Amino acid sequence: MGDAGAGGENRRRRDDLFAAAGPLLRRPGFVLAALFVAFVIVSGLLPSLFTSYKPSATAPTDKLKGPSLDHLFGTDELGRDLFSRVLHGSTLTIKATGGAVLIAIVAGLAIGVVAGFFGGWVDSVLMRIIDILLAIPMLLMTLVIVTALGFGLLPIAIAVGVTITPTFARTTRAEVLRVKEQPYVEAARTGGASWGRVLLRHILPNSWGPVSVLAVLDFGTAVLTISSLSFLGFGTPPPAAEWGTLISNGRNFLITSPWLSLLPGLFVGLVVFSLNHIARTFEEIQR
Repeated sequence: MGDAGAGGENRRRRDDLFAAAGPLLRRPGFVLAALFVAFVIVSGLLPSLFTSYKPSATAPTDKLKGPSLDHLFGTDELGRDLFSRVLHGSTLTIKATGGAVLIAIVAGLAIGVVAGFFGGWVDSVLMRIIDILLAIPMLLMTLVIVTALGFGLLPIAIAVGVTITPTFARTTRAEVLRVKEQPYVEAARTGGASWGRVLLRHILPNSWGPVSVLAVLDFGTAVLTISSLSFLGFGTPPPAAEWGTLISNGRNFLITSPWLSLLPGLFVGLVVFSLNHIARTFEEIQR
């Protein structure tokens, strides 16, 4: 009986999983975007699976070669394989982006939950601070923070995380205010549940949907901002192969070897576009 019950429960879970995944799998654009993002993540963690070239290995006789079967993205001015450098650069960008989004989720959830849950003057003070942060251009704020903290991967992650925190805070606050007024929350309170239990069991789980969509969307924003900072020279110093640094290094060869900037730039653009498409698809399905 126990095995039969467990088997039935497992089947129900599989059915629920297939029912949830069905609308996504029927969207070719979403599938392609998800596969490309998965490739970027896997190649960033294990780049040696997709290229045998070392990112810093120079070959002066092969310098500035165009894209070919041997060098998919061509080679740079030192003969280094550009495709290998893009894949290895994924590692640095993914780490910085993941750290930035994690900072934003934790800080934004905390601010949004406190503001929406307690309300009153606490809500007013926190939201005025958030409004001030939102009024400052994102790139300007990141430049100020990076200049204060210093160059490198960690300062960039902190700077970008701080700048995207306000959107998480406002979204979380709005969802907490909506969920807090739902009948099941009132029923839980009437049944004797403490506010802490109501917050953890009812409000937070039911507020997570829009926040998760925003996390995917802001992942693309963080990638773009981190690449922009690296392009401006605020990233990890050479010979590290960050995406923005690769695009910046190719500027001196735009006439003779345009692939040095064009192909890494297209790669970054596809990453951001894919993440935005995934986030928009999730948002449409939640509606």
